[in-house]
Amino acid sequence: MDLSLYFDPVSVESLHVPDADQLTDRLLYNILMYNPSASLDIQEADIAIFGVPEVRNTYCNPSCSLAPDEIRRQFYQLYAWRKEVRIIDLGNLRLGNSVEDTYSAVSQVVEYLVENKVVPIILGGGNDLAFANYRAYELMERVANVVAIDACFDLGNENQPIRSDAYVNKMVLQQPNFLLNYANIGYQSYMNSPESVGMMESLFFETYRVGLMRRNLEEVEPVVRNADMVSLDISAVRRPDAPGCPHNSSNGFYGEEICQIAKYVGLSDKLSSFGIYEYDPTLDFNNQTSQLIAHILWYFVEGFIYRQNDGQFKNRADYRQFNISVTGALEEMVFFQSKKSGRWWVIVPMYQKDKEQVQHYYLPCSKRDYDLACEDKISDRWWRTYHKINH
Repeated sequence: MDLSLYFDPVSVESLHVPDADQLTDRLLYNILMYNPSASLDIQEADIAIFGVPEVRNTYCNPSCSLAPDEIRRQFYQLYAWRKEVRIIDLGNLRLGNSVEDTYSAVSQVVEYLVENKVVPIILGGGNDLAFANYRAYELMERVANVVAIDACFDLGNENQPIRSDAYVNKMVLQQPNFLLNYANIGYQSYMNSPESVGMMESLFFETYRVGLMRRNLEEVEPVVRNADMVSLDISAVRRPDAPGCPHNSSNGFYGEEICQIAKYVGLSDKLSSFGIYEYDPTLDFNNQTSQLIAHILWYFVEGFIYRQNDGQFKNRADYRQFNISVTGALEEMVFFQSKKSGRWWVIVPMYQKDKEQVQHYYLPCSKRDYDLACEDKISDRWWRTYHKINH
């Protein structure tokens, strides 16, 4: 792929990073800036950042086109990590003549990066870009688990044009369909209609209310560990912590909570793309939201650095196995715990129509799922996945 056809490189001078000549130990001097005139082997990178200032399908947030460079301005002032990680900033994507052209370009770039084992971080722009991110997996013909961190489901309907608050339905209806599972983390009931809640349940999608997640933030980890892509609508963060968004409310995740979630996302061995959307710099106060997003990025990368790569089950000696008989289960429930990271998985059997078991699905779970099985109970996480893959 000729990246020079897609991107306008970052101009460090235009970012107006304060005291730039004194930041040699900070990210500004530890991230490679893409230069079209220099040779580049993309496989030498671990992570690639690029901005997409697309707002034509954004609902009431036209100024989020300004977000990528504002985020960079705060991000590049932060100190680098103790361990080395190779990050390249590709710049901002050149917008297409139509929104569909932009979506296509985003999909092609994400496909190119993921195929080269580089994790893209997309800085939006509108939340509808998550749909373009998802279509990259269609191009690769890979089924995808999608996780959205969002106060709203953004379902829309089949007759409604795609918009930043109405795109998930398009994922569901795409044919051929490569959406294996969809999960929402942090939804707020009063911001979603009862009909949309019912639809999510009927599709066996995972939905987690913000209050539930805040009571036990560790329960977020197995959800994002199962994701191929994660999109973060900054409206999921409470307005006092992120004023630079027109769609958030007084409730939501606190700043330190969303940073912890971002670290969980980065830690996921399976995750291959991440996007942050709906930040409006014109609504921001004292750079509060751009600083928070910079911290989110920092924690995501720190998680990436400390990935354990224990989700492949290549050597069973690296895991502890627990077989538990539970009333209502067709067979014993089998749990695995990694000796390296302490993380948990549970087997969900997959059956053919004649009820003959053909393979096992290793579902990321938490110790709570194991504890429930010990109490002769089956977790909602297991049941939902069982019904979905055997539906």
